[in-house]
Amino acid sequence: MSIPNLITLGRILLVPVVVWAIASNAMWIAFMLFLVAGVSDAVDGFIAKRFNMTTELGAYLDPLADKALIVSIYLSLGINGEIPRWLVILVVSRDILIVGGIMLSWLMDKPLKIRPLLVSKLNTVVQIVFACVVLGSLGFHYEVSMLKLVMMGLVAILTLLSIAAYLAEWVRHMNSEADGQ
Repeated sequence: MSIPNLITLGRILLVPVVVWAIASNAMWIAFMLFLVAGVSDAVDGFIAKRFNMTTELGAYLDPLADKALIVSIYLSLGINGEIPRWLVILVVSRDILIVGGIMLSWLMDKPLKIRPLLVSKLNTVVQIVFACVVLGSLGFHYEVSMLKLVMMGLVAILTLLSIAAYLAEWVRHMNSEADGQ
């Protein structure tokens, strides 16, 4: 168990605490913990690359931690009525579709190694920034309606583009495998 993997596990363990903070309406705590999680994500990646501590476990844990945190925060904020439920459904559905596509390809004996696409990386950044803006505005009682509206639009557009890109990759993979048999 490497130091970056331990940091990633710590980020995963933060997820229920952040959900508790949101459910308890302790938004400034949720905001601060979210910032800690974001910093820990950058730190574990830096350490892993800089000190050649990358592992196969870390390659699976890091995106799992990111998705667990994002999905949990979006679900919690949606349940609390702080972000629109349609956006929560869109963000969560994207991740379910990606995981479902990977599982289906494995079940069909055509395993797909997923690699993050540029649109997906941008999508993740915008999702995180939007969650940060929402949590910060709630935690510190300042209103940024226009910023939240713009960020929400960007999340929706990039999430849809990401779904389309991954679907195209999946179809291309499934067809190329079928042609090769």
